[in-house]
Amino acid sequence: MAGSKHFSDSQFTLSEVIQNLREWLAFFLSQWKILLLAALVGLGLGAVVSVFKKPVFHAETSFVLEEGDSGGISQMSGLASLVGVNLGSLGSTSGLFQGDNIMELYRSDRMLGETLLSPFGEGQLLIDRYVAFQKLDQKWASKVDFAGLDFGIPREDFTVTQDSVVKEVAKLIRENQLNVAKPDRKLSIIQVSISSKDELFAKAFNEKLVEKVNTFYFETKTKKTGENLAILQTQADSVRAILDESIGAYASATDRVPNANPLLSSATVESRKRQIDVQATGAVYQEIVKNLEIAKVNHRNNSPLIQIIDSPRLPLERSEIRLVKGMVLGAVIAGLLVFFGLYFRRLYHKHVQES
Repeated sequence: MAGSKHFSDSQFTLSEVIQNLREWLAFFLSQWKILLLAALVGLGLGAVVSVFKKPVFHAETSFVLEEGDSGGISQMSGLASLVGVNLGSLGSTSGLFQGDNIMELYRSDRMLGETLLSPFGEGQLLIDRYVAFQKLDQKWASKVDFAGLDFGIPREDFTVTQDSVVKEVAKLIRENQLNVAKPDRKLSIIQVSISSKDELFAKAFNEKLVEKVNTFYFETKTKKTGENLAILQTQADSVRAILDESIGAYASATDRVPNANPLLSSATVESRKRQIDVQATGAVYQEIVKNLEIAKVNHRNNSPLIQIIDSPRLPLERSEIRLVKGMVLGAVIAGLLVFFGLYFRRLYHKHVQES
């Protein structure tokens, strides 16, 4: 019959639309018992989930990262070249560790692995704590014997199994619990967040990860200029020792001939040689000290500034499903699933009857 069609074949009128809406409304009202039962079941399931689902704790650290100022040393290089001083060997590090690269360090296997192997409490490591509350010893019992693994030994003595476990745990944290982001791309503020069911683990892991990554970043960023500074300091100390020795030798040579006969030039040859050594060594020492001071300024300018703004404090922020919220969500989700199930089932039967 035309009246029983969901829509007309080619077009439909307002009366047909109203008629179909009435039919569907009557159908769903006739199924009120099923819908009510679904809502009650969803209500109960939501209550069970909200009671047994553990809350998730969030440990977050935010800090300001300001890169070293390379503009100052560039201007200094131009000025220094006018007086014959070459600062090329004292230049800053390349762009390898500039910009957002520190954010990738937080996601690296090395940083996550070193953090997991950090101590947590008495005789326990962070990875031991993670395995315990995530029950990985039960989930991976068929593949890994955690009772025979000691993660407290040096990393170079790890077996393949131990390295694999550390790598897999780091992968789980990176994909499910770690979040590193900038609140605003225009700002230099970086936020590092760890989410976990274990409040103490989240706090300890976040603090240790931030400490290790920021220290590694600072040391790597200043490694080249620091090495140049150390070499120049060693050269300056060595030349200064030679200069002091030359000054002593010149004084001794002068003392041996205190009142030299001006008619006998050979008597002053030794003292003049020593005097030339002092002058030459002094000139070399002067240039090294000049480069050393410039290298110190360059090293300070190239050092990034990392200033912690906020760090995690107990109690941590937590997210959980409240009892009332869980019951309402459960009832709504179950009701909608049954609603659409009834809708598509009736639609299917109508099309079968029409065909």
